[in-house]
Amino acid sequence: MFGTLGDIAGLFKQASQMKERMKTLQEELAKRTHEADAGAGDVTVRVNGRGEVLAVKIRPEAVTPGDIETLEELIRAAVNAAVKKSQEAAQAEMAQITAGLNLPGLNAMLGGKS
Repeated sequence: MFGTLGDIAGLFKQASQMKERMKTLQEELAKRTHEADAGAGDVTVRVNGRGEVLAVKIRPEAVTPGDIETLEELIRAAVNAAVKKSQEAAQAEMAQITAGLNLPGLNAMLGGKS
């Protein structure tokens, strides 16, 4: 019986340590940046580790009067690609911390699919 209580206490300790490592990692990830472009560099987007857009650069040649739809599509594609890079980096780092544990909802919490 007491062995089981010790095991449970150990699990709680591990969970607490993992929570601290995850918090630290989230802070580190927020400081990182990820960049992606679309249209062969016509539009470039930089996001942080939280997926927040930090910068959008548009080459003047990408702006064609009367063709706003193409520019909108390039911006959308670049933002999505940069956010995806950010999410993939976060998931890879978190996977190292959780060391293969199957924690329900963790992937969704990191912005991935459940």
